[in-house]
Amino acid sequence: MPDYSMFVPNVHFELIPIKNLVSNQEYQRNLSLRHVQNAAEHFDLYQINPVKVSCRDGMNYVFNGQHTIEIVALVSGSRDTPVWCMIYDDLNYENEAYVFANQMKYVKPLKPYEVFMANIEAGSDKQLIIKDLVESYSLSIGQVKGYGVICAVSSLEGIYDKFGYHVLDRTLRLCAGTWEGDMNSLCANFLNGVARLVNTYGDKLKDELFKERVGATSVKQLTRNAKERRPGSMGFAEAMLVAYNRKCKYPLVWNKLYEKNSGTTDGLDADIPGEEEDEQERIEEQHEV
Repeated sequence: MPDYSMFVPNVHFELIPIKNLVSNQEYQRNLSLRHVQNAAEHFDLYQINPVKVSCRDGMNYVFNGQHTIEIVALVSGSRDTPVWCMIYDDLNYENEAYVFANQMKYVKPLKPYEVFMANIEAGSDKQLIIKDLVESYSLSIGQVKGYGVICAVSSLEGIYDKFGYHVLDRTLRLCAGTWEGDMNSLCANFLNGVARLVNTYGDKLKDELFKERVGATSVKQLTRNAKERRPGSMGFAEAMLVAYNRKCKYPLVWNKLYEKNSGTTDGLDADIPGEEEDEQERIEEQHEV
């Protein structure tokens, strides 16, 4: 019979009360109380993983799962609450530190699109609402850039979470109506930039004027203008506002853009282009010349 021992960890599972577990070793990251509180507010029993424990010197040392035990303790209101532990009896302190340092080294994180589609399959209301809204404008959500395809899933969710359904609805309507599905107009910076304007100016921002004035500037030129102003979607919001206000008898007030968007950076500027995107755009610009 083949020997599979080298592929199967020598562990056993046991329910251990949280009060009998020791964490916060020197090699671990500091405990994030904010993360614990947030996870506790969205507690889901099926998201709790077994805690990895090293049993040495008569003590149960947690080397993976210190946040898990604190979340369970907070939700249950007691450190007498037991958690499932995956117990190793053959590790020393150095082994624990090595495992902790390298445990995520070869783990492939889920992409936002993969998480979004899994939530669609799970019947999650938010993702289903966003998908229906996108498709109502003859657009689609995908992983590969193309005409009418939105790859910036995180931006769709971010706009929905921060500004609400109606801002996302109008953002999609303006993007689709102004640039007619141009794939570069459906990137994160464009969506977030338009959302900032919609959220800031509301009914004072006229859809037809936006389509006429902002649409008169090409997507590539707007992108260049935005990058000259500042990084991220605020640069795009500014570039669009310049185009909108041009030759306008009653221009929209600039200061309001900064007042209204104070504190709304998180989740809306994760779209600052990285080196690969900048390099691709540099190549495209060279070909244009």
